[in-house]
Amino acid sequence: MMSQRADNVLWVFGDQHRAQALGCAGDPNLNTPNLDAFAAEGLRITGAVSGSPLCCPFRGSLLSGQYAHRSVPGHECRLPEVQRTVAHGFNDAGYDTAYFGKWHVDGHHESDGRAAFHVIPSERRGGFQHWVGYENNNAPFDCWVHGSDGRFTRPTRLPGFETDALTDLLIEYLRQPERKERPFFGVLSVQPPHNPYTAPEEWMGRHSAASVQLRPNVPVSSKVREQACRDLAGYYAMIENLDWNFGRLIKTLDDAGLEENTHIFFFSDHGDMHGSHGQWKKTTFYEESIRVPCLYRYGRNGYSSMTGEVDWLFNHVDYGVTSLGLCGLGKQADMQGFDYSPLLRGELSQDQAPDSALLQIVESTGHYDSVDSPWRGVVTRNGWKYAVTEKSQPWMLFNLKDDPYEQANLIFNSRYYPQRQRLQRILTEWLHKVGDEFPVNCG
Repeated sequence: MMSQRADNVLWVFGDQHRAQALGCAGDPNLNTPNLDAFAAEGLRITGAVSGSPLCCPFRGSLLSGQYAHRSVPGHECRLPEVQRTVAHGFNDAGYDTAYFGKWHVDGHHESDGRAAFHVIPSERRGGFQHWVGYENNNAPFDCWVHGSDGRFTRPTRLPGFETDALTDLLIEYLRQPERKERPFFGVLSVQPPHNPYTAPEEWMGRHSAASVQLRPNVPVSSKVREQACRDLAGYYAMIENLDWNFGRLIKTLDDAGLEENTHIFFFSDHGDMHGSHGQWKKTTFYEESIRVPCLYRYGRNGYSSMTGEVDWLFNHVDYGVTSLGLCGLGKQADMQGFDYSPLLRGELSQDQAPDSALLQIVESTGHYDSVDSPWRGVVTRNGWKYAVTEKSQPWMLFNLKDDPYEQANLIFNSRYYPQRQRLQRILTEWLHKVGDEFPVNCG
């Protein structure tokens, strides 16, 4: 049955793009004019988090609307074939559904061969009618895709830089005449700015390690700071390239007459530490790892009541149910996320958004230079963060209002024991609510 609203939905997201790395977020190191303009005309959700700051678990939860312990619990784990995804919900309503880019929920192990050449069968593509992508790839100038398009029946190398080439494929899809005749749900998932931190020369030439301004929580260690500056120069170049491609997409929608009835989300799967607290990449509970950009706009001017910034704790399980809700479609029975569509339409007040969010690393990751053990944590809208490791050991307690760079861990400060108890109750309630049996007994 066709949606009465017949609105379109477009998701655009990169990999390892931390929330702090945008011009509109105040980062002095880069220029993101297209994303900044998009945010100014729409909504920037400053509280958005990665409910599982690791590629595979985030993506499993994004697609299924279920928390990681019920969908894709860890690295190189497979999304169950019987799992309904957000694409199925749109399919049921008569939408055209399309996915382009990185998938990373088919369970392929790099030890069995390069994931870029792993062919994902049609029954494990999440129900998307059009699917052109790859399982995983850490070589943005050597990107191979396969899928439902007849040109890609076997892995085929894309020309040039991954973000440019995948954006070209989505633009081609958006320009097809049938996009005006049938509503669509489209997804663009690119690997950059995930390491290796390199981009086309046009973008790399704009940045140098010597010009990078580091965050205040990067320790005074020459080894750490040198690596962070070197990596960040390429990282910012990749983000600026992504910004340019995002501008191309917005222009394509506008030229095709599709922009006015398309709900657009721009986000990321998780962040990147880049030396903050002496750590790298993801999997940890610090802000640079868990906070992600989240921008939303409907039409050129958006909903008049929903522009500016909000501090909602928009999580990975919320995108699917919210997108369905924005198109007047019902929530799938097994989705565990919060439907923000009434708030985005201005039908509910902001104080009716959840006041906390659950975060998980379910399985040991084996990642170097960050956290490799399971943990659970909560963040609150009033700025508190609390986390425990497996075997229920207290780990982190921060008050972001007073300490935005998390340089004072209060977990063992008895003055804050009442706050720790309160957050412990919130965490326990979350675990019970979502059916996560992780033991928490540290009080």
